[in-house]
Parts: sequence; structure tokens; C-alpha cells
Amino acid sequence: MPKKTLADTLAARETSYVNCAHPMCCKSTKLDIQALIDRLGRDHGSMHDDLVGLFICSNCKAAGRDRRQVFFTTKASSGRAIATGSQLSNEGAESGRRHLGGRWGRLPCRAPA
Repeated sequence: MPKKTLADTLAARETSYVNCAHPMCCKSTKLDIQALIDRLGRDHGSMHDDLVGLFICSNCKAAGRDRRQVFFTTKASSGRAIATGSQLSNEGAESGRRHLGGRWGRLPCRAPA
């Protein structure tokens, strides 16, 4: 099965959100797909497993909460939800990461309009 890329997501005019899984936070932020393409490349995968290691919740980090893995939701241009990322164990996810900035402390995001 072909892998869905960021370019595919942009071409389909889908809207993706990164969501904090911590029950005290539940922050949701709209992803800037073009900014992700600029940073990661058009052929980078756009599915949960491809993106999950790139994001942390800056609100939870600032509040000193334990770190939970984020999950993703995607909506088609019609506004219909078409995919939801899973919530998996977060152990070891921090290794190998570098600081990329942005509201999530990793990649640039844009708050919902």
C-alpha cells in the first residue's frame, strides 16, 4: 500500500490537527501542512506514526505535567472527519529529538481560525 505523504494531504486540501492526550489539557492545534513540507519535505509521511515523534505539548511541559503522546485528527475539505491517530505508549519518544520551536515546542503549528 502506498504511503500517504504531506504533499498528498496538501493536495487533498485536508485539515490536520495535533491534539494533546493529557486529560488536564486536551489542547488542539491546526497544523500548517505547508510549513511541515518546507521543514520535512514533500515525501515525508503524513500518518500518525510518521508525525507523532515530532510534537510535544508546550502547555503540559510548562505546567510540569507528565508527558503524554499526542494524536492527530484529519478533516476533508468538506469538514467531515476522515482519520484519527491512535494513542500509544510514549516511552522512549524523546530520544533523538531536536528543538524545532513553535507553539508545540517542535514544528510550527497554527491555531484554529
